[in-house]
Amino acid sequence: MTKKIKESSIWETSKRNVLQIIFSRTMLMMVLIVVQFAYIIARMYALAEHIPVLLGGELLIVAVVMAIILNSRENPSVKLSWCFLVGIFPIFGSIVYFVIRFDLGYRVLQKRITLVEEDSRKYIPKQDGVLKELKQKDAQTYHMAQYLRKNSGSLVSTNNQVKYFSIGEEMFEEMIKQLETATEYIYLEYFMIAHGKMWNTILKILERKAKEGVDVRLLYDGSCSVYLLPYKYPKQIEKLGIKCQMFSPPIPFLSMHYNNRDHRKIMVIDGRVAFTGGINLCDEYINIDSPFGHWKDVGIMLEGDAVFDFTLMFMKMWCATIVKNTSDVHLPNMQKYLEKTDYFPKNLDTLKEEKGGYVIPYADSPVDDEYIGKNVYIDILNQAKDYVYIMTPYLILDGEMLHAITLAAKRGVDVRIILPHIPDKWYVFVLARANYKTLLEAGVKVYEYTPGFVHAKVFVADGERAVVGSMNLDYRSLYWHYECSAYLYKVDAIADIHKDFINTQAMCEQVNDEFVKKISIFSKVAAFVLKMVAPLL
Repeated sequence: MTKKIKESSIWETSKRNVLQIIFSRTMLMMVLIVVQFAYIIARMYALAEHIPVLLGGELLIVAVVMAIILNSRENPSVKLSWCFLVGIFPIFGSIVYFVIRFDLGYRVLQKRITLVEEDSRKYIPKQDGVLKELKQKDAQTYHMAQYLRKNSGSLVSTNNQVKYFSIGEEMFEEMIKQLETATEYIYLEYFMIAHGKMWNTILKILERKAKEGVDVRLLYDGSCSVYLLPYKYPKQIEKLGIKCQMFSPPIPFLSMHYNNRDHRKIMVIDGRVAFTGGINLCDEYINIDSPFGHWKDVGIMLEGDAVFDFTLMFMKMWCATIVKNTSDVHLPNMQKYLEKTDYFPKNLDTLKEEKGGYVIPYADSPVDDEYIGKNVYIDILNQAKDYVYIMTPYLILDGEMLHAITLAAKRGVDVRIILPHIPDKWYVFVLARANYKTLLEAGVKVYEYTPGFVHAKVFVADGERAVVGSMNLDYRSLYWHYECSAYLYKVDAIADIHKDFINTQAMCEQVNDEFVKKISIFSKVAAFVLKMVAPLL
């Protein structure tokens, strides 16, 4: 059966791709652009005598739409980009803005997610004692823990082991080893899945475990159906005994499937082990057929009480996806799945010996307009004393994030950023390089990973704090996507993260003034133009 799922005829694949292009948002955009230019031409010739009236109407449309945009709760940079688009293309820009803003299908999903989030709060243990003790030991971590608990339902725990993986191949090997130990359940939530050695190896284990009675559930982002998997793949997977759901599947013309994606990477086994980081279930993440040179990615494995948070993250998204009626969004059997093994954390209101450090997993979503991941990053930059080292594949910064990075460097903090040298998206690459001059002037050290592409999402500061997860430094991760990460404080693995950064830096080319001068005119012009719509990319 696994072999049958793997094989897909060229005709079926080609037909699916053609239909998805025809009925995709991209095609809708192209049609609207044609309509816009057709209107301009008609205004110039066929409707020339009505130009004063038409121009007045356009000005009224632009004024009204801009007023709506400026009074929205969007990020200021996003507002400016929409205003630019509407000002240049009144018809096209206005239609696209309202189609995206009032995406009715997604608004229903948002409501379900909000209700599930509210319902899940009763499953989060109280931690008054933990927070009180933590405040006495470290005020900064206490305040961050309080913020994450309030806005993400995060727990603070010390009874954990954290293992850091500096490359996808090592993490894949450990994943296989841990999957083989499953006796109760396996939960997977991933942004990307593609046929190949990595996924097919995992799928065979999942199929076998499902036959053994293990509760196996797979949740993956609907954008996979556009490029990587058949649209009806969940039904094929369910024939193997695996429960499967596609998050926010794209709907022709109506679904803005490039916005608000489930970008998380979570694997939970028996409530005992959890994996997260930047690694998806595709071969390039383990350096098989990587199209962009050597693929540098990282992740962590958690064992202990912190796994509870990732189990809860998965269950919330799973329930929001499977429930169709917003009046019935309770978490069915949640207590059963959270307490069915001995791994449920039962004493989280008392801290154990601190030598294991503190782990605070957290989730971020666009539903509540609380930019948790961004705020965590900014807090690390603002509180850093000696250094902040960052690895990220993308660097599309708004004013707040750029200010936080440059201010840290101006305060004398050693701020270093490692970025790809071989990009996966050219327009993102030129936008990242457009920040180099400003960063260098502030004293930030920038490096490009010459062997290939960096997909790691890592912050490490002062040898004490680190964040490893799924969140990039771009608008989509910071504002629009569903993300997850783990905040680590005084965890032994932080030393491994620091060491990996230094080793990776040794394989990089440092960006300097001469490097910036050599950036091509095309890249500079492209960045100049793209900056006006960068938040929308």
